[in-house]
Amino acid sequence: MTNYNNAETLQRIHSALEAARTVLNRFTPGAIAAEYKAGHDPVTEADRTVDSLLRKELLREGEGWLSEETVDDFSRLEKSRVWVVDPLDGTREFVAGIPEFCVSVAMVEDGRPVAGGICNPATDELFLGSIESGLTYNGKAAQPSQRTALDGAVVLASRSEVKRGEWKQFDNSGIRMRPMGSVAYKLALVSAGLADVTFTLTPKNEWDVAAGAALVESAGGVVRTLDNRPLRCNNKNPLLSGLLACGPHLSESLQRLVADHLPAASRQS
Repeated sequence: MTNYNNAETLQRIHSALEAARTVLNRFTPGAIAAEYKAGHDPVTEADRTVDSLLRKELLREGEGWLSEETVDDFSRLEKSRVWVVDPLDGTREFVAGIPEFCVSVAMVEDGRPVAGGICNPATDELFLGSIESGLTYNGKAAQPSQRTALDGAVVLASRSEVKRGEWKQFDNSGIRMRPMGSVAYKLALVSAGLADVTFTLTPKNEWDVAAGAALVESAGGVVRTLDNRPLRCNNKNPLLSGLLACGPHLSESLQRLVADHLPAASRQS
């Protein structure tokens, strides 16, 4: 039984995403000045503007906050309800003018992502859902892929991981690999059945995946960490080893596909 007001939480997420969409529409993707943080990740004025907007729209007394663009405040660890957000996931694509970026918002309760919303303003897509009420895609009920076999499945891969050659090991596996930016957007597409699978064997932060994971599970899909456990968020260190997400009938075959390629620390004994 959830402790949060589901309808009110979803309304807050929806309202925040619409406000963020309005802000991002003032910027022209592909004509954005970017600075580069440690690790060569770009950050723009849009990231920072949306971050402050989301905080104002979402945060209430007694709730915690974890965002890629906000200095971490460990008081969140003492809260049962925590917002985990990425104001602009896919900043590289945003800077390059590729329409694969989004605003990502998750409500985490007692470590579990229970509600989320993802908006891609470039494609005019809005994904909204909660464990309690299911998923909507642009206002209509949606569900993940019901495919039962990985052969021929559309698998969304990280464009940067593909460029680095990390997906060559899956070339002959029978999957239809589609490179794309923004892990949050990829998870959203899987949640609504617009692709069958996405996974990354590369570390990601909670803000990259919390909202998308909430959407996939809200829709009836499956999300697992690389050691085949449910995703838990609001950890002191928000870095995760990787993530697998798919429709409800592909989980076991996906686990088998990646088993031989997992980082050593993630392999089950």
